[in-house]
Amino acid sequence: MFFEGTAWAQAAAGQAADAPSFVQQLLTGPGPIMALVVAVMYFMVFRPQNKKAQELAKMLSALKRNDEVVTTGGIIGRIHEAGDKVITLEVAPNVRLKVERSQIASLSSHKASAKKDDK
Repeated sequence: MFFEGTAWAQAAAGQAADAPSFVQQLLTGPGPIMALVVAVMYFMVFRPQNKKAQELAKMLSALKRNDEVVTTGGIIGRIHEAGDKVITLEVAPNVRLKVERSQIASLSSHKASAKKDDK
């Protein structure tokens, strides 16, 4: 009663069966599944992340005076002076902050939305 599974397995092993070919073993093994997982990870995670990083680098290199930006800390300001590594933001009249260029998150949409509300 408890050993029926073992008995069936031994009976099946005793029969002469065709051994699967190398190609069949390759296709039914873990290799294709692993390749599929790697491909999905590449197209769903790594590729979009690289594209976003390239777009951010392009945006950072194109910053110029009077662009309105948002820092990673959420501060909105207008670029007063743009250096290679440090940018001076004017956040209020005569109030300027120095931030690293790499800490700029995006161009601000605040100015565009304020103009739309005024119309």
